[in-house]
Amino acid sequence: MSAAIDPRTTTATGPEVRVRFCPSPTGLPHVGMIRTALYNWAYARHTGGKLIFRVEDTDAARDSEESFRQLVDALTWLEIDWDEGVEKGGPHAPYRQSQRREIYAEVLEKLVASGAVYESYSTAEEIDARNAAAGRAKQLGYDNFDRGLTEEQKAAFRAEGREPAYRLRVPDADLTYVDLIRGEVTFPAGSFPDFVVVRAGGQALYTFTNPVDDALMGITHVIRGEDLMPSTARQLALYSALIDAGVTPFVPRFGHMPLVLGETGTKKLSKRDPQADLFLLREKGFIHEGLLNYLSLLGWSIAADRDVFSRDELVAAFDIADVNPNPARFDQKKAESINGDHVRMLDAADFAARLVPYLHAAGLVENPPTPAQQETLDAAAPLVQERMQLLGDAPGLLGFLFRDEVVYDEDALGGLPANAGEVLVASVGALEEVPEQGFTAAEVQSALSDALIEGLGLKPRVAYGPLRVAVSGRRVSPPLFESMELLGKGESIRRLDALIQRIG
Repeated sequence: MSAAIDPRTTTATGPEVRVRFCPSPTGLPHVGMIRTALYNWAYARHTGGKLIFRVEDTDAARDSEESFRQLVDALTWLEIDWDEGVEKGGPHAPYRQSQRREIYAEVLEKLVASGAVYESYSTAEEIDARNAAAGRAKQLGYDNFDRGLTEEQKAAFRAEGREPAYRLRVPDADLTYVDLIRGEVTFPAGSFPDFVVVRAGGQALYTFTNPVDDALMGITHVIRGEDLMPSTARQLALYSALIDAGVTPFVPRFGHMPLVLGETGTKKLSKRDPQADLFLLREKGFIHEGLLNYLSLLGWSIAADRDVFSRDELVAAFDIADVNPNPARFDQKKAESINGDHVRMLDAADFAARLVPYLHAAGLVENPPTPAQQETLDAAAPLVQERMQLLGDAPGLLGFLFRDEVVYDEDALGGLPANAGEVLVASVGALEEVPEQGFTAAEVQSALSDALIEGLGLKPRVAYGPLRVAVSGRRVSPPLFESMELLGKGESIRRLDALIQRIG
């Protein structure tokens, strides 16, 4: 039978809710990490509570300021803001673990004084030897030997030059909590031995610093990945000790989010997987509205028949209790489709402005664009907004409007029909009859239809394919007649002539 849930577990709701995002600044921000930040942020905004952003930067070999800056960049881009923490400050500063060592030492003293933590001098070799002598499996680890050391024994170890580690005295009872996502969970008594919270030499471990920071910062709801769920038992044991020592008055509630799997759905999405690289997704052309929407669906849904929604709708609907405990699969095609839906919802001027960095990176426009480039962009953007899923497609779709010479795709040239030359010649003749001042999409379409559909008896797809290649260099482009209007009569005819010369 499971133990009772600790009656000191928080009942905080509404504005009392305090959640946290506490990553280690190593490597590039990845999808799983940002999904954690997103769910904590959405829950804080939904309840009217607060999100605290702190950094676990005690691993000098792996942590870097560059990674921290990239993390801030990612959160800022996605408009995931926080109420207290790094960059903002707050009543529980500092918010970097590397600056909180004195705080950990003070808490350790209180736990030692209360008897919850004790000095441990056993080496790994001594523990293994005792287990072997007792016929106890090596993998069971520490045998709680140092719990009962006398002052004389401790003094003898110190005389040998040994420094103590500090271990938590784990209660000999079941530990039970109600997971916000998974329901009641019980860790049976004896599941784990007394564990080290501070190593010999004074280095505080994650199993100590993380709960201590949560306790001191008043975190009411710990929302994190399911891979951290096994550590919850140790945290519950430590929280009980922290309460008894007067460090905090309550145990937080825990919720463990599902894993994010890769495209195949068979293994966890690796940090090294291109799909997990947040900046690569941005480079491809995801907009923050679309990616935020899709990331929120990795374990949660707003409705059974709805995938596309705004940031405000997410906040209004999100509840951590509605998160599905089953693994979520990152579906690249679905992510791009949802992003495309959000691209189409952008105001025309906003959409055009967001294309500029991608066009500039491809060497097509200045940043900011020149007046002439801006005029072309403003006219061309509406032609592609309805068909674009990723902003990174902009150079391919619109590049021909900003280049003097057409760059032909090999597959476009290879797909030209045998009568391409005849079609192009007839098209040049038809366009030459259209007045310069009346060279509109409607007039261009009328002239070409008369010459190619009526005159040569061609089907539209066969008739207009070679023209599309001549004008844009691609088989897929913005609407043909509108593109010709943007290029103007002289440039359109020049491009048709250039392809005629190329194919002989």
